[in-house]
Amino acid sequence: MVRQADLFINRELSWIEFNKRVLLTGMEKDYKILDQVKFCSIFSNNLDEFFMVRVASLKAQVEAGINKKSIDGLTPKEQLKEINKEVKKLTTLQENFVNNELNNELKKKGIVLTKYNDLNENQKNWCNNYFTSSIFPLLTPLVVDPSHPFPFISNLSLNLAALIKDEEHSKNQFVRIKIPTKNINRFIKIPNELVENIHDNTHFFITVEDLIGNNINTLFNGMECINYSFFRVTRDADLELKELEADDLLLAVEQSLQKRRLGGDVVRLEVEEDIPENILRLLTESIQIQEEFIYFCKSLLGLDDLNQLTKIDRDDLRENLLIGKTHHELQFLDSASNENFNSIFKILRKKNILLHHPYDLFKTSVEEFINRAADDPLVMAIKITLYRVSKDSPIIAALMRAAENGKEVMTLVELKARFDEDNNIQWAKQLEQAGVHVVYGIIGFKTHTKISLIVRKEKGHLRNYFHIGTGNYNSNTSKFYTDLGLLSTDPDIASDLIELFNYLSGFSKQKYFQKLLVSPSSLREKFIFLIKREIANAEQGKKAEIIAKMNSLVDPEIIKLLYLASQAGVKISLIIRGVCCLYPQKKNLSENIEVISIIGHFLEHSRIFWFRNDNNSEVFIGSADWMKRNLDRRIEAVTPIEDLELKSQLFTLLQTYIQDDYFSWIMKNDGSYEKYEFKSATNHKSQIDLINKKEKY
Repeated sequence: MVRQADLFINRELSWIEFNKRVLLTGMEKDYKILDQVKFCSIFSNNLDEFFMVRVASLKAQVEAGINKKSIDGLTPKEQLKEINKEVKKLTTLQENFVNNELNNELKKKGIVLTKYNDLNENQKNWCNNYFTSSIFPLLTPLVVDPSHPFPFISNLSLNLAALIKDEEHSKNQFVRIKIPTKNINRFIKIPNELVENIHDNTHFFITVEDLIGNNINTLFNGMECINYSFFRVTRDADLELKELEADDLLLAVEQSLQKRRLGGDVVRLEVEEDIPENILRLLTESIQIQEEFIYFCKSLLGLDDLNQLTKIDRDDLRENLLIGKTHHELQFLDSASNENFNSIFKILRKKNILLHHPYDLFKTSVEEFINRAADDPLVMAIKITLYRVSKDSPIIAALMRAAENGKEVMTLVELKARFDEDNNIQWAKQLEQAGVHVVYGIIGFKTHTKISLIVRKEKGHLRNYFHIGTGNYNSNTSKFYTDLGLLSTDPDIASDLIELFNYLSGFSKQKYFQKLLVSPSSLREKFIFLIKREIANAEQGKKAEIIAKMNSLVDPEIIKLLYLASQAGVKISLIIRGVCCLYPQKKNLSENIEVISIIGHFLEHSRIFWFRNDNNSEVFIGSADWMKRNLDRRIEAVTPIEDLELKSQLFTLLQTYIQDDYFSWIMKNDGSYEKYEFKSATNHKSQIDLINKKEKY
């Protein structure tokens, strides 16, 4: 009997492997120093979210006595044990790197992180004055005694815990101070004129907590600080909505967000390595955290704040990559004021366009599509789904302008987009006030699809234009997420989109579509069919191959089918950035499956599914990964790409990724990864190669 653990890799441990790749990428000497800082920050931010959601969920299961096993056969308790073991290894690795190589290299490049005690008198005086004028008024010491219970510690906040000697009452008191990192920078720059022998582009920093700690006695007149230390907590931040009981989903989400801001149970306590025993004991007792969830840190707490350093004005210390050009088919658009002007609609009537961001500018393609629709007098209606949008979204502005111009505008705003709920609530309210018809999707399902539809009246008839993408309608993330999008007028797909929008707004029970693959109705069924067809082709001696690019591969049914396909002789190449629960290259199981992960300057976010089908290939792009949630519990849309030219572009793109020997990590048959060992002087750098390709246009 085959054990589950021999077939599937644990999802949480696979995610930790992914975050390990992020960290190790930041430790590579080939990257410039501020790019290394960026990866270190991303690693920590990823870890925070992982604890807030995934670890929190497992802890809740353990506390509820739930012993349901994961696909690899581990109970929640066993998973938590493995998670803590692996995470502690990685955080130690990160801390050693930050404290040594990273700090030393930053210093060489003129970015110095110093300690208060290493400052000269003039520098200390400046810092003390800064503390008095800019920090002291923001601090609120909270004492703990019988009349003052232990204060609530907010999620991800940086805090100072101190023992204060009160001579008057002959006792020691515990005090907590929240460090106001939301109102002042974590890293305080000391003026260059106070630093000897430095150049204008040198940056000399001290941390805000170091400055507060060394001025702590000014907070307690007549008392003495015996000792102090810093700590940080991570709380359960997963939103649990009882949608079926909520008459007003908007209100329900708002109320849940209030609970999140307060935070649920503590799932991790981070403390300084040398924290005094008496302070640690009081913290653990008050917070009620188990020992295995206490992390003793050798470096700064909350290393995600390193991201502040990446904003330093030193372009020589970061890779200045091209962030995009206008797609070559859209380079010669005219304004509507020109006679017979060349609009995006005129171009799309002639041909379909495949966009690849950030190499193709989002602003001059997708934003242009929505903006032109908002102002075009021939456009009758605009429909769009919004999952994550930027805080200053040009697309939102265009939708509101379209409504003001008298067009029918329908927008689905997903209120349950994790950690973007508050932003989406505010946008939903503003859109409604502008006259946009706002809907919130289907009860029980998260709407994750990225689709927009423009209805235009031309010569007495309505013509539909649409965009289907793999990424969000987000102007900011489009600059560093790689995503694909199809702009087209295909009447069959447009008809499917009309039905899908009607389904989302509650006016249709449509379950079958002509071309579009939609979850939860047809997406899983279609992918199963496509994989089984490759198996049948291989068994008949026909050409059989699968290439798939996605964020995550978790679904057990799909994984088992891929194993069967491999055993039948189907060649399978998987490009999976994050979680992969499949074992590649295992004897008698997956010898024909290869898995790589691309970790580079841009975050690989596009999804592409290519099936050879005996040289009559079919290829799809869309919003869905091969995860149970995407296939069964979300509204997703995946579109076929039938245009021969675009199909060829996608195949070439996939080959570019497969041939990468610089940014790629190869997954081994035990589930671990190793960096590709390039064997030639000429490396295939997928992201750089794609930039260079765009430069040729």
